[in-house]
Amino acid sequence: MTGAHTHGVAELCAEGQGLYVHALREGHVPAGDSEGTRCLVGLGLLHPDVEDPRWLRPVAPGSVLHRLLRKSAERIADERRLEDRLEAVFEPLMRIAGHGPGTERVPTVEVLSGLDRIGSAITQAMAASSGEVLTIQPHITHTSYTAPEFHAEALARDQALLDRGGRLRTLYQHTLRHAPSVLARHERLRGDVAARTLDEIPDRLIVVDRTVAFLPANEDRTLALEVRHPSLVAFCATVFDRLWHLATPMFPDTVERPSLNGVSPRQRAIASLLVEGHTDAVIADRLGLNIRTARVHIAKLAATLGSESRAQLGYLIGQSAILDPPG
Repeated sequence: MTGAHTHGVAELCAEGQGLYVHALREGHVPAGDSEGTRCLVGLGLLHPDVEDPRWLRPVAPGSVLHRLLRKSAERIADERRLEDRLEAVFEPLMRIAGHGPGTERVPTVEVLSGLDRIGSAITQAMAASSGEVLTIQPHITHTSYTAPEFHAEALARDQALLDRGGRLRTLYQHTLRHAPSVLARHERLRGDVAARTLDEIPDRLIVVDRTVAFLPANEDRTLALEVRHPSLVAFCATVFDRLWHLATPMFPDTVERPSLNGVSPRQRAIASLLVEGHTDAVIADRLGLNIRTARVHIAKLAATLGSESRAQLGYLIGQSAILDPPG
């Protein structure tokens, strides 16, 4: 054992701990046995034998713990007293500043942690609304969002908004156009409710009265952002409005998307991603499909265009008019 130890008790190393355990078992250790005894003495774990200074005797662990916790409590009390003094000094200054020009509170972005906290914040925002709620709902696979109680809570929350005269607009992916659960949910709602679909949509978004927006902040959606800054909320609402204009009506009126030269709208969306060079897995993820379904559509597209290879398929898509804008 070499070298003096300078760490605190919370970082007691294996060398020091081993020496202390030995002292507890034997009743003492030689005072000059190791440089490691210096840190143990400093921490109060060992003390000189009053009858024989050649030995160091261990202090009972419970006694040391009690002493350290008491010191910790004293430090915490000191910090709290400092907080009280700072608040007493700054409170009158903040009251003065609060009446001055340019001191209005600027809305910020708050991070919400946990599905319960997120759901509660959305419920509170919607409970105060009798206006408009805009939502983007991508294909959700996370089990927390597919539980029956989650859908029941959301349904009750939406119906309460509609009962107050509000309106609800929802964007889905095309893959959910004929999903029984999605259709049944909208059929159960009574009031001004509408839904449209797109091949590709952004991640989940909720905008309430164009004053607050909720967005996911991590992949599994256990974190969310509550946004109240007017410029950011307006940006989110504008994105929704433009996507809504491009989307195909799904509820209450259903508009079927037309095929073009034997190519379905789904296949046109796949063709657009193919010419960008995306893999089958990426295409499936972007369009909310499983990879097997995506490959079936790619095969049908290849057969329609007379392609015999992936490279040729990209060329034929470029030569065809299927990606040209209408009109």
